Amino acid sequence: MSAQPHIPQSDRTARRSRVAEALRSRLPGQAVLTEREDLRPYECDGLSAYRETPLLTALPGTIPEAAEVMRVARETNTPVVARGSGTGLSGGATPLADGILLSLGKFNRILSIDPLARRAIVQPGVRNAAISEAAAAHGLYYAPDPSSQIACSIGGNVAENSGGVHCLKYGLTVHNVQKVRALTIEGDDIEFGCDALDSPGYDLLATITGSEGLLALTVEVSVKLLPRPQVAQVVMASFASVEAAGEAVAAVIGAGIIPAGLEMMDRLATEAVEDFVHAGYDLEAEAILLCESDGTAEEVAEEIAKIADVMKGAGCTAFAVSRDETERLRFWSGRKNAFPAVGRISPDYYCIDGSIPRSALPKVLRRIDELSRHYSLRCANVFHAGDGNLHPLILYDANVPGELEKTEDYAGDILELCIEVGGTITGEHGVGIEKIKQMCTQFQPRELEQFHSLKAAFDPEGLLNPGKMVPTLHRCAEFGAMRVSRGQLPHPDLPRF
Repeated sequence: MSAQPHIPQSDRTARRSRVAEALRSRLPGQAVLTEREDLRPYECDGLSAYRETPLLTALPGTIPEAAEVMRVARETNTPVVARGSGTGLSGGATPLADGILLSLGKFNRILSIDPLARRAIVQPGVRNAAISEAAAAHGLYYAPDPSSQIACSIGGNVAENSGGVHCLKYGLTVHNVQKVRALTIEGDDIEFGCDALDSPGYDLLATITGSEGLLALTVEVSVKLLPRPQVAQVVMASFASVEAAGEAVAAVIGAGIIPAGLEMMDRLATEAVEDFVHAGYDLEAEAILLCESDGTAEEVAEEIAKIADVMKGAGCTAFAVSRDETERLRFWSGRKNAFPAVGRISPDYYCIDGSIPRSALPKVLRRIDELSRHYSLRCANVFHAGDGNLHPLILYDANVPGELEKTEDYAGDILELCIEVGGTITGEHGVGIEKIKQMCTQFQPRELEQFHSLKAAFDPEGLLNPGKMVPTLHRCAEFGAMRVSRGQLPHPDLPRF
């Protein structure tokens, strides 16, 4: 399914030739790809339902080369979409038919690790897991751990403000980054944040983190490193219903316990996972919770005892604690492999990302089940229960006419439900092109105006990842999803990026 309007081939060919010539005059000969077979690998990110072949792909290997790509884009008025590992799940790296796809695959070096300052400086193409692997010799690690951490890049993590299993205790990407070096659309080299605990002026580091490539191009990231915990253990608790498991999540947090991780999986997900990785999950349970405690041996023992009391009080039907590091990693391997495991039981699946208050978990899970029956589509629930970040996986078959569209409607209903209960339409995957419609429900017209004003301050011509994350009011009106209240009306002069 193409995410972009059709462009006449003759116009596209002429534009490609013009932009490629400009880029080749400033980049090494092999750094510009224009042949269709070379461009096909860049047609989509992890949200493979939406595809588009880019005008061309640029492969800079240095910051000055990347700056030249940005300058050419501005001089030729050509949009630019940055891409890291392509593991994103909202279409944020989906290219444009008339745009440059700027790959950061060559920016894959860890530049330095400072064990005393507990900081690593890395290029944006470095894999998330590679940072912890490199820091392990110093007894340190990088805390945010998306399920795709063996493949996803730190630049993409910054773009989407990624989280992971352990974000409940240790925070999202924004809480673990100290500084971001980036290029503006003019090719200027700027820094957000600093090496100190705080920086003067507006908090632009938080602004650039999660901006999905709309404001600047990340070319270097300074991340915080943490000491590895002395001990970590995982509790696996079984429940007779997903609602009961949801109530248990609220009970754990309500008891004042902040686990290192608190994850939930329903029966459909655990059955798929157990057949795939044999993690030792209880297949009789309708839902399981994985709850990790880390720290000193004494701290972990005390917290595990508290968790056990809460889980049993919440009605868990079975309870187990990892006996050693091997078993702990096996328990987590199931959760980490949930997405590929579900991929084995369905031709296609659609991963949703929304966040809700923990107290709303039982209600939302019931409604997701009702919607599953309404749309006649199976849904496996796998999510970061501790912070209310849902990841329902809708199973469908793209080869069946109309089934993708039905799946999109189901997904939209879930996101609207998240808003209804006081949550948001994304927790860590970003908006991209997937959730543009729901942005019109999440925000008022005047709020969207301010988003566009911020975008214009960084990128006046609207060349950086246009059409992503922030919808125009015109597009909201087309969706029929724009909320207008307190006499507010769309601003007639709002720029359309």
